[in-house]
Amino acid sequence: MIPSAPRGRTSDGGEKDPRGDPPIGRDAPFWRPAVRILGTQGAGWIEEARTHLEAGGVLALPTETVYGLAASLTDPRGVERIFDLKGRPQEKLLPLQMDSLARVRAWGFPLSAGAERLALAFWPGPLTLVLPRPPRCPPWFAPGGITLAVRVPDHPVALRVLALAEAPLAVTSANLSGEPPCLDAAAVARAFPGAPLLVLDGGRAPGGLPSTVAAATGEEPVVLREGPIGSARIREVWRGGP
Repeated sequence: MIPSAPRGRTSDGGEKDPRGDPPIGRDAPFWRPAVRILGTQGAGWIEEARTHLEAGGVLALPTETVYGLAASLTDPRGVERIFDLKGRPQEKLLPLQMDSLARVRAWGFPLSAGAERLALAFWPGPLTLVLPRPPRCPPWFAPGGITLAVRVPDHPVALRVLALAEAPLAVTSANLSGEPPCLDAAAVARAFPGAPLLVLDGGRAPGGLPSTVAAATGEEPVVLREGPIGSARIREVWRGGP
């Protein structure tokens, strides 16, 4: 379970984190009276996005398929807000995104030779690898789980945010649970009206198939969800094929 506790109120009506962190109402840097859309063409947007994440906020950002909701793995406030915004059951774990294979290694994710070959062949891109949980992962995130799903997306906005983030981001599609994913910033704003959400406008996402998901914890890969990369290709690359 994500840590939680009863919250007090600030004098202006915002919520105060009971653990003594900065307020998570109007006093917090990520508080907005409504969804805010931020362009990604000029200067300064990336620092604002990083500040928002570091304050426990949730970003909506484009990927190569749909827009996603993202929060820092090391901040339970942001992760909890993703579940709340989507109406997502807590038992449906959130996958992680990082900016490179090197960062995945640096965070201590164990990678077999086959998993390394898959990552080198298909990252950044539409492959999610289910890997053994690293010791560095906070215990409140997916408690009891021995594996975590990890992907490196193929979108310049997402990659830039991930490169500056201090930790992996928990990322899931931007939509209410059971509804179609959002394909542009305006659709995100309509789906989450009034939410303390910063939307990075990277243009319209193309949609398409979600990523292939492959468990990479055993002697052979196990494809858990077919996507743009087929099972035969996964097995071929795992075994050292071209």
